[in-house]
Amino acid sequence: MAEAHRPQTIAEKIFSNHTEHPAYAGESLVARVDVVMATDGSGPLALEFFRRMGGTRTFDPSKVLLVLDHYVPCPNDKVAALQDVMREFARAGHARLFELGDGICHQLLPESGYVRPGTIVIGGDSHSTTYGAFNALGIGVGSSDLAAAAITGALWFRVPESVVVRLSGTLGARVTAKDLSLELLRTIGAGGAIYQSVEFGGPGLGTLTMSERMTLCNLMAETGAKCAVVEGDAIVKAASGTVNGLVVADPSAAYVRTIDIALDGIEPLVAQPHEVDLVAPVRQVAGVPIHMGVIGTCTNGRLDDLELALAVMGKARVAAGVELLVVPASRAIYRDASERGLLVQFVEKGALVLPPGCGSCCGSSPGIPSAGENVLSTANRNFLGRMGNTKANIYLGSPATVAAAVVAGRICDPREV
Repeated sequence: MAEAHRPQTIAEKIFSNHTEHPAYAGESLVARVDVVMATDGSGPLALEFFRRMGGTRTFDPSKVLLVLDHYVPCPNDKVAALQDVMREFARAGHARLFELGDGICHQLLPESGYVRPGTIVIGGDSHSTTYGAFNALGIGVGSSDLAAAAITGALWFRVPESVVVRLSGTLGARVTAKDLSLELLRTIGAGGAIYQSVEFGGPGLGTLTMSERMTLCNLMAETGAKCAVVEGDAIVKAASGTVNGLVVADPSAAYVRTIDIALDGIEPLVAQPHEVDLVAPVRQVAGVPIHMGVIGTCTNGRLDDLELALAVMGKARVAAGVELLVVPASRAIYRDASERGLLVQFVEKGALVLPPGCGSCCGSSPGIPSAGENVLSTANRNFLGRMGNTKANIYLGSPATVAAAVVAGRICDPREV
């Protein structure tokens, strides 16, 4: 008699649906992938591996995506040449190309309909965990794995163990999913979930919008997680436009850790230099002077983030001696924010509005702080030198916290502005 299937987590179920047999944590297997994505940070090397592996065609050119987002605008001739290599690969019919200014990969793929419940999306960027907001597995991989998957449509994986985060309650006013993410980083620790799947559920999940879930799953990359995924529910269903494919864990699925979070107990938080898990309440670091603020990027560059920041700023302008960079996450968001008058409001308040891209986050394009400056950013990393200057200090916070700081010239509680 065949052994009955054991209860499964969301990750185990999705892997099972991409192989020929039930998959469980710890097993090594080859699984089909639905989408392969490379950026201009990972793509040129992936294409070199593609050639070394003898690749002559991709498994499905409509599912191999090349996104020019890390170097926007292009900073020099060497990067321009690498970007041209990616353009040529797409012109040859091997892939779909997203051009400079189209947006950041983690926003573009969901916008373009490439991330669906129950799918496996591999990306040449660690924050591919973002796709878990859509009840999918988003997994960051290296350039050689990208090449192999682009050729074969499959890849080797070890099925991850799962951590479940059960949410209850509702976030308070001007407390956001970014604050929740920082609380989880403080709880799990940087590297505390290496090669694990962080799964989100509980009644509080239903209070989080799709945008908030994207922020939450994005930041789980900083725990070392292989993937992060929310259970399939009505919000995922509405966002994906599907009635099929929603994945939920079995009631008695095995988890290596259970974390209970009451959303009502979350307060505004910041990650201090130079560690993402060096998290403290805003009230404890209030008064630290801020010289630059960044609102946007793939973590918090959506319309609701921009609207929240403007609401906190009110009628105030950016304080003297403070620079504010605003980075919409995609061309579509840039357009919609412009049509709604959000961008002109930022400009009138003294902000610089940048094109959609990763440059201000990773220091690859305009937006590099000066030595000794304190930066408060909505991005996802604050490592030493992350924004292009090893002598700058990067704090991470929510759009509300950044907005409050840039008008006050110092870190302060956004609920008190």
